[in-house]
Amino acid sequence: QVRMVESGGGLAQPGGSLRLSCEASGFTFSDYAMSWARQAPGKGLEWVSGIYNDATDAYYADSVKDRFTISRDNTKNTVYLEMNSLKPEDTGLYYCGKGNSRKDVVGSDYMGQGTQVTVSS
Repeated sequence: QVRMVESGGGLAQPGGSLRLSCEASGFTFSDYAMSWARQAPGKGLEWVSGIYNDATDAYYADSVKDRFTISRDNTKNTVYLEMNSLKPEDTGLYYCGKGNSRKDVVGSDYMGQGTQVTVSS
């Protein structure tokens, strides 16, 4: 079955960095776009970033543009989110999602359990 396991979350200071990873299994990883979304305490799910199946293009929410970088390694069935210049408002539970097609960077038919990111001094 489809399974995605996120890791790499933790506590970071404002201005700091974290790198999230999401290892996927149960489907042909290289055939699907992947994405990251987050949920802040008391708020709804927010799409953060998405990447094409072949990594030829990536997209970002305005709130994270120029600070976060999404990437993937199709040989390891893993998608990453490099987060720099972290802000307290980046705090939340971060999920990776499997797109519905090669270029569907927004939709997701499966998501992992999430990894917690807390940005605080």
